[in-house]
Amino acid sequence: MAEWKAQDKELIFALDIGTRSVVGVVGRPVGDRLKVLDVEMAEHGKRAMMDGQIDDIKQVGTLARTVTERLESRLGVRLERVSVAAAGRALRTQKGSFVLELPEEQSIDAEQIGELEAGAVSAAEEALQNDGGDRRQMFLVGYTVAQYRLDNYPMNNLQFHTGRRMEADVVATFLPGEVVESLYAAMRAAGLQVSSMTLEPIAAMNAAIPAELRLLNLAMVDIGAGTTDIALCRDGSVVGYTMATVAGDEVTEAIMRTFLVDFKTAEQVKRAIGESDDLIRCRNILGQEERIAAAEVVQAIQEPMNRLADAIAKQILSVNDTAPSAVFLAGGGSRLTGLREKVAEKLEMDDRRVAIAGNNFALSVFSDSVELERPEYATPLGIAISAGLGLLNDSYVVTLNGHSAKLFRNGVLTLRDILLMNGYSYGDMVGKTGKSLTVTLDGKRLVFRGEPAVPAVLRVNEEEATLSTVIHAGDHIHFVPARHGEGAGRTVAELLGPEFYGKVMVNNAPASMETQLNQGDVVLTLRQTPPAPRREAAPTVVRPDAAVQAAAPARPVPPSGELRISLNGEPLVLPAREDGGAYHLMDLLEYSGIDFEHLDRAVRLEVNGIERGFQYAVKAQDRVIISLI
Repeated sequence: MAEWKAQDKELIFALDIGTRSVVGVVGRPVGDRLKVLDVEMAEHGKRAMMDGQIDDIKQVGTLARTVTERLESRLGVRLERVSVAAAGRALRTQKGSFVLELPEEQSIDAEQIGELEAGAVSAAEEALQNDGGDRRQMFLVGYTVAQYRLDNYPMNNLQFHTGRRMEADVVATFLPGEVVESLYAAMRAAGLQVSSMTLEPIAAMNAAIPAELRLLNLAMVDIGAGTTDIALCRDGSVVGYTMATVAGDEVTEAIMRTFLVDFKTAEQVKRAIGESDDLIRCRNILGQEERIAAAEVVQAIQEPMNRLADAIAKQILSVNDTAPSAVFLAGGGSRLTGLREKVAEKLEMDDRRVAIAGNNFALSVFSDSVELERPEYATPLGIAISAGLGLLNDSYVVTLNGHSAKLFRNGVLTLRDILLMNGYSYGDMVGKTGKSLTVTLDGKRLVFRGEPAVPAVLRVNEEEATLSTVIHAGDHIHFVPARHGEGAGRTVAELLGPEFYGKVMVNNAPASMETQLNQGDVVLTLRQTPPAPRREAAPTVVRPDAAVQAAAPARPVPPSGELRISLNGEPLVLPAREDGGAYHLMDLLEYSGIDFEHLDRAVRLEVNGIERGFQYAVKAQDRVIISLI
């Protein structure tokens, strides 16, 4: 065997992994079109896909390898890099909002707008995670900004305007991580490296509806075996994606039930409709030869075909509100006789405005050897066109920290886009300042700020980069996520300082100096005079006359400085304090009978019927109440 050439940079290899088959396309750009060199298709031997999502990775990988080897053999080229598309069934759409406060009023630049949008996308993902219960990795497919606001004023564009408070509302579309990972795993099993990824409805649109036509409001409907993917464009860009669970297999199953044939035979019968008015010959499951009139088959599929048309119309209207200017039907299911007219009827459109895709393929792709004007080629050709004509910014590998980055969107991609697409959040990009701690000390509100974040490391091809840096094919990204700042923390001792001496209450409970404070804690203190240091007493010299006096009997001395009060209705006598100071309500807590170590309610402090604080000085004959509320 002759030695095969390596796949050069310009040679595009695309694989469409469908529910029923795998289609491979090889081509290279020539001017502003893609020249297709070869196409190969192989059907799954048994069901390996479920509604457009890979179920049996090994089987899909094996079939992809078979298609690849056939193309390699005919072209004499070793194919190593492949462009693929993910099915639209698993798409999840979510709204998100974010506010970015600037330190002062200033002119808004692109970098700040990027941070704002990244925050809104992260908020959308967080809302999606909370809505779904179990957290799962989500990959960003794309997003649109629904509304900006600057200092509460709605705007369409923030750049160069001056303000301080920016807000953005976005609608973001995500794919669950398992959908993406299973596609990558199947390609690895086939010995291929994914160089770019898009969505099947976007790919089909890139083949059937060239960019210059997208100023019109158009719908692209790709009818596969398991799912029907739909994309809509308007004003020059794709504005929405949706899908229907009704597709070609439902029609096939109706033929199976009506004529008692197996699935493979039913597929052959379905394809034969419209090709000839003659009888369709087949064998049923009883081994009997059947001759079925095409009209009988058309009658048998009316009910599922009507449901398919109804589902397509409902999904288009759910995204577009009204019927679009025109609808393009692609995929193998689009060939069904009468479907085009039924879709037009459901949308209340002139049936001339619903067309089978293929007529516009020649605007973007051509071939000297392969007939391309077939609607079932919309997705595989679209994948190849997207990669080969730069409709995907990164048609080849972009590495992120040494691994191939997962890429989805059309058009220009920034570093921020790629990080969001690969599971990083706004917090990973810019970091968050640690949480502040707010406490109230003796009636005064104190705020302690958290530590600032450690910035992220952003480099592209070893050069310093920003989130708005545009990424090109072959770029190498090095990213170290920002590290969030530590939250503010204080103990009672750290709050009061080393000079404090006295008693402390935290949230109406006695507290030690080691108590860790929490957000919103209320701290009350009673400062006391620290005890004087003890001194050695001087030796006593006893004189004779003093000795006589000492031997004399002592006279009673009445108590001086005692405090007599009523506590909770009972008399209480407190001895005079050594320092001669007053007693405060805080000093009486130990006599109240309340277990302050296990408080479950607030404490009432009352003197002579009036509510007082812990630092209130008690006087003789006061009536004191200390009780739980």
